[in-house]
Amino acid sequence: MSEPGVARLFSALVPPQEVLASLRAELARHPKGPGSRRLRWAAPESWHVTLGFYGLDDIAARTDWLRRRLAGRSAPVLRLEAGGTFRGVLWTGVRGSGLGELAEAVRPGESVPAEQAFHGHLTLARGHAPAVLVAWARLLAEYRSPEWIADEAVLMRSDPGERGPAYTTVVRFPLGRPVDGEPS
Repeated sequence: MSEPGVARLFSALVPPQEVLASLRAELARHPKGPGSRRLRWAAPESWHVTLGFYGLDDIAARTDWLRRRLAGRSAPVLRLEAGGTFRGVLWTGVRGSGLGELAEAVRPGESVPAEQAFHGHLTLARGHAPAVLVAWARLLAEYRSPEWIADEAVLMRSDPGERGPAYTTVVRFPLGRPVDGEPS
């Protein structure tokens, strides 16, 4: 149990319902996808794009820090696309103007090792079956969601749950006007 005001925290973007519905529909196109039962699928209500992970942290202090870091930031124009894998994770990519800059603004620390560079993604499933993960990534190769304007970032807490972590939005931070340009 954590002390009052302290929790496992991260910042994120949450795609709107129409984008999540598009992703659910894409996954439903493959009801008997290769090795589906060998993967632990993330619940759609937990889908998000992590911007920065802060570990066990003081909620009030992190809220103040994020408020300062996000002040005046533009809203990225994003879309989900394709699929990929890394370290036992199946994901769909997130592309868009301004996403990397936003992630950099909320990343803790000064220098970042190359292996920890930001890679925008939304986690779909986890598992210790590399061939199954790769097969699913191939099934998602042509997927493209509708575009959306990420007009808010959120601070979320992560608490242990019976079927994996439970995520709760702690604070919402509005973002400004959309970033000019097309998703990359």
